[in-house]
Amino acid sequence: MSQNRYKNFVKDRKNQTQYAKWLMRYTKPFLPSLAVLLFFSLLSQTLSLKMVTVNESIINRATAGNTIKSGILVYVLIMLVSNLLSIVASLVTVVICEKFSFGIRKQVYEKILHTCWLDITKYHTGDLMTRLTSDTEAIANGISATLPTIITLIYQLGASFILLYIRAPFLAISSLLIAPIAVLFSAILGRKLKKLQVKVQESEANYRSFIHESLSNILIIKSFRDEQYSATHLTELRNERLHWILKKNNMSLATSSVINVGFQLGYILAFSWGALQLSSGSIQFGTMTVFLSLVAQVQTPLISLAQTLPKIISILASAGRVIEIQNLPAEQQVEQTIDTTTVGVKVSNLSFGYQPNDQIFDDTSFDIKPGEFVAIVGESGIGKTTLIRLIMSFLQSTNGNISFFNQNGEEETATATSRSYISYVPQGNTLFSGSIADNVRMGRRTATDEEIIEALKASSAYDFVKDLPNGMYTVIGERGHGISEGQAQRISLARALVKKAPFLVLDEATASLDEKTELRVLDGIRQLQPKPTCILITHRRSVLQYCDREIKIDQKQVLPTDLGLM
Repeated sequence: MSQNRYKNFVKDRKNQTQYAKWLMRYTKPFLPSLAVLLFFSLLSQTLSLKMVTVNESIINRATAGNTIKSGILVYVLIMLVSNLLSIVASLVTVVICEKFSFGIRKQVYEKILHTCWLDITKYHTGDLMTRLTSDTEAIANGISATLPTIITLIYQLGASFILLYIRAPFLAISSLLIAPIAVLFSAILGRKLKKLQVKVQESEANYRSFIHESLSNILIIKSFRDEQYSATHLTELRNERLHWILKKNNMSLATSSVINVGFQLGYILAFSWGALQLSSGSIQFGTMTVFLSLVAQVQTPLISLAQTLPKIISILASAGRVIEIQNLPAEQQVEQTIDTTTVGVKVSNLSFGYQPNDQIFDDTSFDIKPGEFVAIVGESGIGKTTLIRLIMSFLQSTNGNISFFNQNGEEETATATSRSYISYVPQGNTLFSGSIADNVRMGRRTATDEEIIEALKASSAYDFVKDLPNGMYTVIGERGHGISEGQAQRISLARALVKKAPFLVLDEATASLDEKTELRVLDGIRQLQPKPTCILITHRRSVLQYCDREIKIDQKQVLPTDLGLM
């Protein structure tokens, strides 16, 4: 989220109201748990105030020479119960915070999964991770800790003020004089802290993004001997993050110091007034201790309430960053309406460009019939992968229409739902950490071991998989660590084939295979029954012998050529 959006946050009541409503909606399921937590907090605070009056009684009885055993017993009992309540409240807070943060994190994660691909790729992975972790934790901690704390502090302030006012109206009113100072400095801090909080989160996102990218591309870093620069740049990003953290903390500390000076002045006033009353015999020593305790009980929540304002600002800042992701448009999902035993695709008057004045396709049309094998060829960067992303609804065309049709002539518009009958093997290594079987089963979660073996055989992967220590249950690392690139690509092919989809997309999916293995895999795919429709993006002319047609992309047009294989 841009800095400009936050520039006048404190004055932007519309955004504040929107964020607050969003927080209330997410808080609603946790209200019963928060009520329990609040009950324990208020009860604990009531016992703390009771301890003040019990302490007064003990001191007064002691100075008068009376027994204090019963008073001490009551004091210890209240202290134990208060500590027990604090422990229970802490445990409840931890549970609520974890459930709350996961609830938000899960919904945001699901939103990312169902958001249009192009919109979500505008955000760096590190930034998304920061929003899913740091921001959601800030929100959860704020709701589970800050909200009950505010209510408890208000209760503490009111109860302490009443008790003090009954005993010493002058002290009660004087102790509130710190309130205007606290509010003033909190308001100033709130305006500046909001900007600093955004800077902290942005620097955290940059920090995480660099770590993620460098670890994902560590082979490139090593091949170009860029280790020293990477380590130095990481330090620079850390220093930038530390800079904003220190600025934020320094501002908070400066304000807290000013407020604490006011607190100390108020305490000195209470001490001096109590000492004068004590010397004149107007009060007992125990009553003076009550004055000092109650003045602290009045001023402490005032200071704490002032300090919660920056916390609320931080919560709303994080809420804004999370809401931005949740407001991204979702992919179009429609109910499947046609028989998909065999399907082809029809592209009509398609226009698309990543930038308004840079069209990749301009009013082009073509179709691929059910069961056809079609190769897409063309120069690098000409738009081959973009065409696939349009067909699979990862991207939305500027103009025109893309639809799927079957042999009966039934037709439906391409949407995210269409991927249910498409198998896709993208460029590069796309394996996950876990067993080989887990990676293949991602293509169809209900696939049996026998079906996985069948898919591994069809992709020419079973010969090496069966010789691994644990066969297809051998665990591999991220991006297929532990096996070769060619082996990883064959497992990716098996993942697509186990789905048994009627429409198969291979984007340079056999580039890491030797020509003999590649042709054997393609021949196996052509023998599948029912015969799938297959689109192959390739640079190898030898693949064309297995294709019915060749599609060239030239001058922003898609130009099919019949190869006569059918």
